[in-house]
Amino acid sequence: MAQDSGVPTLGAVGLKWATVVGEQPGWPGVQVLDIRPDDLPGTETALLYLDLMPPVAVGERVLVNTTAEQLELGSGGYQLVVSHAHAPQQLSGEGHLIKLRYTPWQLKVFGPEEPGHPDHDRLSAATSLDGLPVAAAELYSQIAPLAAAFAQEAPGRRLVFVMNDSASLPYAFGRLAGELRRAGLLAATISAGQAFGAEVEAITVHSALLIARHLLAADAVVVSGGPGLLGSATPFGHTGMAQGEALNAAVALDGRPLCVLRMSGADRRERHLGLSHHTRTVLDRLVLRPVTVALPQSCPPKLAQEVAEVLGDRHQVQPVEVDGRWHQRLDAAGIALRSMGRSYDDDRLFFDAAAAAGSQLARWVSEGA
Repeated sequence: MAQDSGVPTLGAVGLKWATVVGEQPGWPGVQVLDIRPDDLPGTETALLYLDLMPPVAVGERVLVNTTAEQLELGSGGYQLVVSHAHAPQQLSGEGHLIKLRYTPWQLKVFGPEEPGHPDHDRLSAATSLDGLPVAAAELYSQIAPLAAAFAQEAPGRRLVFVMNDSASLPYAFGRLAGELRRAGLLAATISAGQAFGAEVEAITVHSALLIARHLLAADAVVVSGGPGLLGSATPFGHTGMAQGEALNAAVALDGRPLCVLRMSGADRRERHLGLSHHTRTVLDRLVLRPVTVALPQSCPPKLAQEVAEVLGDRHQVQPVEVDGRWHQRLDAAGIALRSMGRSYDDDRLFFDAAAAAGSQLARWVSEGA
């Protein structure tokens, strides 16, 4: 490991020292800092996760990870505080479940799977979802139209969000779920696998689904990764594969699985135009049993026919007419629809496909009422 001005430099991790010179408005779980790097002019922005360490004050020194900034990543292109002088030296509070295991930032959390948790015995006896509707999405941005459409058509019913570990691991990084929660469009949130920081912690997506059903009184569940998925042009080299794993989990636990289609009429990458190659791979190669696929009625006829031909032999393609007022709920809550830099008007097909899944969940819930 080389040394440069006292800062460790690793081949895959960029690090530097800086001084905190100001603070910007943050959001729950995140402190947003103005920092001045050593030996560099000007100020930059860094995020500090309050699940990992206490906040810092102006004038304190921080060590920051610069990897995402150097790679100019999109939604994830932030510098992140690794440590600072006043980080606690001793553990406090309950919990023996370890996340970010065997990394320098491994942390303990307290969850229902742990002996000693008040709900441990109830969860230990839970082995089935008893037909609970479970929607699996690939992208974090899909949960907003899904939740809004669900609330529009099933008012008062409980939709629980499970964030898997296919993208962002800190729940706090993505503000969208918190905004939906505060607007009453989500009833509760769970972080599963190596993801951490939601209201309830789970070791696996399977246990997260059981927690939603038996401990959180969910009427329906939506599973997705957080922001910042990793993708490629290869069939299996993308984190959207976790969508198939969530669908299989719902099947294995006697749930009612629903696939949220990733569709686009505006993506500049041909492999994501129309029906994304990610969704095709998940439904064609990964999902082990037939599932329901929600297809928005607004889908262009030629594309709808293609979806039916590609998926209809193995899965149930369900055309869904969506109550067009769903996005008004998001507007009223001040929640903007954005995905890959595109708004609702830029790519209505993308958001309508997610809203169709929310409407289908609501109908299943109403049928079972």
